[in-house]
Amino acid sequence: MEDFRKEFPVTENYTYLNTASSGLLSRSLVEWRHQHDLDLLEGGSLFRDLHKKHIREIRSTLARFFSTSEDTVALVPNFSFGMNSILGGITNKKKVLLLQGDYPSINWAVEFRDFELCYAEIDNKLEANIESVMAEHRPDIFAFSMVQYINGIRMDEDFLARLKAYHPDLLLIADGTQYLGTTRFNFAESPIDVMGASAYKWLNAGYGNGLFMIQPEAQQRIFPKTIGYNSADVAFGNKDEISFTGYLEPGHQDTLNYGSLAVAVRFMEKIGMETIEDYLSELSNEARTEFEKRGLLEESVVVREQHSTIFNIKGDRDVFEKLKANNIVCSQRGRGIRVSFHFYNDREDLEHLLRVLDDLG
Repeated sequence: MEDFRKEFPVTENYTYLNTASSGLLSRSLVEWRHQHDLDLLEGGSLFRDLHKKHIREIRSTLARFFSTSEDTVALVPNFSFGMNSILGGITNKKKVLLLQGDYPSINWAVEFRDFELCYAEIDNKLEANIESVMAEHRPDIFAFSMVQYINGIRMDEDFLARLKAYHPDLLLIADGTQYLGTTRFNFAESPIDVMGASAYKWLNAGYGNGLFMIQPEAQQRIFPKTIGYNSADVAFGNKDEISFTGYLEPGHQDTLNYGSLAVAVRFMEKIGMETIEDYLSELSNEARTEFEKRGLLEESVVVREQHSTIFNIKGDRDVFEKLKANNIVCSQRGRGIRVSFHFYNDREDLEHLLRVLDDLG
């Protein structure tokens, strides 16, 4: 993997292991954003008149990147907005399976509504726990994170395919905020019915942008109640001909924020997602091995066959402050300290972290 320090200047001054909290903007993206706003400054409505074309290009870029059709892609400001819009379009009295302790923007959005609920525990037997609850409660919907934000436990994609095969009517709604951008993802071939994500983490697109992808079959089962002039493509006569994704895009779309997402995705395409996936797999496996040697990982992570790019290592407030003092950027989450590795990290970052941890001994 090439050296990205100049492209991501934060990494020149810090050992940045905090993408799970906030991804980094690239210099090339900031340059594009500057030119975008200059064009708006100098053109006003003349520039804005082109926004439909820009949005189509952005949607096309995302559809290509995630191997899906453009009519499955909705541009949303963040995961929480999209999740609430999707749930608002599902008839109540459905039974929903959640994971105990999953990300609040998933669980709260479901729990806030009039659904019947059941839960599976997140541990080293995650998939078996899900199967057990499925057999007992027969839920209509399973809403979950692809990667757990506290400890990085990653859902087994093959398990999801088997789950869908055994329960074809089960609606799978996934949060990919800690997942998309770390591995290749083909939505057209995925068993997931609805995949949403905020793009400020692993997609490195900044804040105020995200996406939802909804399979054509799922679009026949969800009836969003959000609507606005933009839903009808800013044409009064189209009110009765709104596409599914139009309901998730009720207002004026921001070409700066969504354009940033397209630019960030094209940057990753240029590197190659296969290259990024392989690199992150190697780096994360090396980190996992070193953390295991030092007894820093919880048992539920150690015994699983595959893991993500996020780790929660044992450490209290004093350890966290020591890491900060050594210019290591990370987060306190749960009972430990969360570190995460992206393609702009290298083995020197891991080695620096390990040296500081060993010195604390």
